[in-house]
Amino acid sequence: MARKAAGTPATVLLSSAKVAHELHPYEVSPDAPNYGALVAEALGVDPASLFKTLIAEVDGQLTVGVVPVTGDLDLKALASAAGGKRATLADRAAAERSSGYVRGGISPLGQRKRLPTVIDDSASDLPLMYVSAGRRGLQVSLAPADLIRLTDATVAHIRA
Repeated sequence: MARKAAGTPATVLLSSAKVAHELHPYEVSPDAPNYGALVAEALGVDPASLFKTLIAEVDGQLTVGVVPVTGDLDLKALASAAGGKRATLADRAAAERSSGYVRGGISPLGQRKRLPTVIDDSASDLPLMYVSAGRRGLQVSLAPADLIRLTDATVAHIRA
């Protein structure tokens, strides 16, 4: 069941939308190699249910890609899913400025500027998925359908 919001834009959005979610704090250095695997281990969850949020530029427009930590973002697939031709990972400063979050804590929810969002189709098979709650050291679990609805996301195979 939902816990009290931790005060990030992502958790405030989830609470105000009355979406069932749970917060999961953890301690892993954001500079650690295999960061995603270490976070999954710290939380005791299947790494395939833990997703990372990446911001890319698709034909010059910032776009959010949400993929499992077990793989990488397929930029060509992201471009295609977003209706573009070419994608590159966004500059870190541009991603942080647009989202309002810092690297290692970028959430697909509650971003400062709402961007087109594509969620990898592997999320559709999960009862719960984990994404950043908007700060380093805090994940949130929620139903994939709720994340898709709140971000108005497209669902496509975008993992490499």
